[in-house]
Amino acid sequence: MGLQETKIESLPFVTAELNYLAPVSGKPRTYAFDPPPGEPKSTSLPEPHQVPIFDARLIADNVSLDREGFALVRHPNQVKDFYNDEEIRTVYYPAVEAFLRATLKADRVFIFDHTVRKRVEGAPDIRDGGPRQPATRVHVDQTAVSGANRVREHLPDEAEELLKGRVQVINLWRPIRGPLRDSPLAMVDGTTVSPDDLVASDLIYPNRRGETYSVKYNPNHRWFYFPEMTADEALLLKCYDSATDGRTRFAPHTAFVDPTTPADAAPRESIEVRTLVFHKQ
Repeated sequence: MGLQETKIESLPFVTAELNYLAPVSGKPRTYAFDPPPGEPKSTSLPEPHQVPIFDARLIADNVSLDREGFALVRHPNQVKDFYNDEEIRTVYYPAVEAFLRATLKADRVFIFDHTVRKRVEGAPDIRDGGPRQPATRVHVDQTAVSGANRVREHLPDEAEELLKGRVQVINLWRPIRGPLRDSPLAMVDGTTVSPDDLVASDLIYPNRRGETYSVKYNPNHRWFYFPEMTADEALLLKCYDSATDGRTRFAPHTAFVDPTTPADAAPRESIEVRTLVFHKQ
């Protein structure tokens, strides 16, 4: 049973402000470093909207990665220090790879990067400067173009053969400490997203150009979150799917300010691991 058959209106919810993409002329673009003189850091300007975000705890078993584009999973881990990059790569990466291969019945999983985030009040979000800030705009990490390009970038010798099968980009996101009450993650039900809502946007690095989706407001969007996630829980977020058979291909998401967060709640600390998931057709 999907969320369509569930009485969503009976679920608890909070009303919060989410930052959609304001109308912009031309393709939006953001520099991942200090922009050239006279250029703004980003042409993607926020358009805030107050929306209900439903507590999905009671319907977690009805949420599907292929249908809604996200899923809550139980995932204990053995990592002692998520701020130790070597431990992340030697302990956490293998555990995530094995977990996703088994959970998604994948033929192969390739981890291409990770991001640690810690909210610091008033601090800018700086790449390569320690933990990142939570991402506070509605977005998808990849696009139809950049999702496939990730395979070519990271596995160039095998890319064309791998791209003959099904390829997904799956983000495994978790709190480092729980229960998480500050800056939780909200996900939109992918079945309520229209292709026209997704706006390909350039992300410009010093040596390459990536592409993400910014998201235009649509009153049909239905938002969910899992309050007070523990350190043994994780979210699977679909950032790209090459399958075009009707299943959800992209899952917009964003951090948000929960108005019910206690004033003394610990700042959000989280880690996300981005992976390529392969299925032979």
